[in-house]
Amino acid sequence: MPIDQTLLLAHIQKTGHALGFSQITVAPVDLSSAEPGLVSWLEKNFHGEMDYMARHGLKRARPAELVPGTLSVITARMNYLPRDTQEGWQEVEWVRLHNRTEAVVSVYARGRDYHKVLRQRLSSLAQEIENYLASEDGPLQTRAFTDSAPVLEAELATRSGQGWRGKHSLVLNREAGSMFFLGEIFLNIQLPESEPVTDHCGHCTACIDVCPTQAIVAPGLVDARRCISYLTIEHAGAIPEELRPLMGNRIYGCDDCQLVCPWNKYAQTASLPDFDIRTGLVGQQLVDVLGWTQEEFLLRTEGSAIRRIGYVRWLRNAAVAAGNALTCAQADSIGLREALRAHANHAEPIIQEHVQWALLQGA
Repeated sequence: MPIDQTLLLAHIQKTGHALGFSQITVAPVDLSSAEPGLVSWLEKNFHGEMDYMARHGLKRARPAELVPGTLSVITARMNYLPRDTQEGWQEVEWVRLHNRTEAVVSVYARGRDYHKVLRQRLSSLAQEIENYLASEDGPLQTRAFTDSAPVLEAELATRSGQGWRGKHSLVLNREAGSMFFLGEIFLNIQLPESEPVTDHCGHCTACIDVCPTQAIVAPGLVDARRCISYLTIEHAGAIPEELRPLMGNRIYGCDDCQLVCPWNKYAQTASLPDFDIRTGLVGQQLVDVLGWTQEEFLLRTEGSAIRRIGYVRWLRNAAVAAGNALTCAQADSIGLREALRAHANHAEPIIQEHVQWALLQGA
């Protein structure tokens, strides 16, 4: 007896919602029209040190090559604003950024590591699909992904109706803005594809205009090498000196293009407690963060996405932010300089370099 695809998809969506996903849709596997854009982006070296972007070549745009036998891709969206987020949260975040002595961590990273949350729940959803189809003939093949493999997540999301690509390149949804994570399940069975939605950015260029480092070089095109999220997370070496003053007090990630986006007035809070703010990751002063030992860093970031950058990058980022704070009248320059000098002879040359740079600021 053939599988009732519509009934199966309804079951998957119902189960997905119960697992905390905001929306479940189905993408096509033919992404060939996205290949020229991917090749051009890589050729411009806009991926910077993210070698994995190029290593898998066009497999990123070919789901059936990445996972042979794939016939459908389930795309899942999960909101991540903490459950206690109040109306006007964007203004609260702008205040943090203007308080240059505060260490600012991107909103998405203030709770539990989303990789772990989504991976676990996508795996549960995949298992439920397998259970549902247990009586069917033929082996069912599922494979879950969430920002951890060569998958064109945003492309799959837009083609399955999760939203459209904003000019900042992120996926935007009319009911949820962009404050959500994406995940996928590759399947070797055919499901009815979801309808894509139209672009609703219009003439707005707020995200392009607000980017501190002008990393959005054209609508939908980001040079990662200039992006503060890339510089504070993915980039392992010295941060280019010309970009350091533009980073302000952002020590992990950057939300500016999302904070300014009009559609994020509709951003939804998470249904799961996993993304609630963890103690010590919000409201910390730079002088205190610079005082963290490696053991304290590991303790405070346990189970957090932040831990993966390691203590050295964390200190590097904090040193840059402290240097920027020293140029502001509101800063406790004596306290910041003392905190920086404590790392002046750090065993890692990269820390020494950024500390020395920071100490020269505001002098």
